[in-house]
Amino acid sequence: MKKEQKVLGIDIGGTNIVFGFVNKSGKISNKTSLITADYDAFEPLAKDIFTLVNQQLLKNSSTGIISIGVGAPNGNFYSGNIEFAPNLPWGDKVPVREILNNLFQIPVLITNDANAAAYGEKVFGAAKNMKDFGLITLGTGLGSGIFTNGNLLHGHNGFGGEFGHIIVVENGRFCGCGKHGCLETYVSATGIKITALELLATTNENSSLRKERDLTGKIIQQHALEGDCLALKAFEITAEYLGKALANYVTIFDPEAIFLFGGLSLAGDLIFEPTKKYMEGNLMTIFKNKVKLLPSALEQNNAAIVGAAALAWDLL
Repeated sequence: MKKEQKVLGIDIGGTNIVFGFVNKSGKISNKTSLITADYDAFEPLAKDIFTLVNQQLLKNSSTGIISIGVGAPNGNFYSGNIEFAPNLPWGDKVPVREILNNLFQIPVLITNDANAAAYGEKVFGAAKNMKDFGLITLGTGLGSGIFTNGNLLHGHNGFGGEFGHIIVVENGRFCGCGKHGCLETYVSATGIKITALELLATTNENSSLRKERDLTGKIIQQHALEGDCLALKAFEITAEYLGKALANYVTIFDPEAIFLFGGLSLAGDLIFEPTKKYMEGNLMTIFKNKVKLLPSALEQNNAAIVGAAALAWDLL
């Protein structure tokens, strides 16, 4: 019997490692997760993935794995390593591709998690027919993947597209990358929380946010939908930073569309409408009303695995 060919998609995160089999249509099966903190090195983690995958393949003899795609913080497409990832405890340079290749004996491709999401949008999402687009991930931090002329931008060193670390405020908020004033410190779930806390501390305005013990992006969104003035202002400030930054992005890359993905993007019009306003308001005339700002078509819960697998499918 001929086996159905699938790719193993692996998403490596600071909290969980999630992996599963992905077919050519982007459908996931055999999804499994492990806890990152349970592993003090990558090699024992890779061995556990290898064991679990082989157990699943033995149960399903009609499936064959032909390649592996990995999305990870600071994953370097060229070197195959995770390099200087601040939220992973495995050292400065982790030879992910080499270790997985030695175990599975099939091709292994790795890129950073935002690039993987952009690959997913290109192969399985709303950017199938686009050559020039960007995808911005709005989670705890801000990541981005950039496609230009049909190819993902890796850059000379393998770290191209780190849009979250452009400076938007001189001597601004401290960023985990070691700099001050990075875009992700203002535009992310973390960023909007800090903005809301600053508003609460510097104004006497009545706000239902004052009753909350622990603010999160989702809680701020709920209060904004109920019309709370400070929650709405927090979204307006966040969107202003993002919209102005996207205007700069458009000037450099001239994309057909920019997709927003991740928790903050789920706020819908609360983030999309003001971001579009500030983006259009800061564009050169030649770009005005030509760039679409769209929600990602990827399923939020599975996008990381699908994106990592899309990398492998696309380059096979």
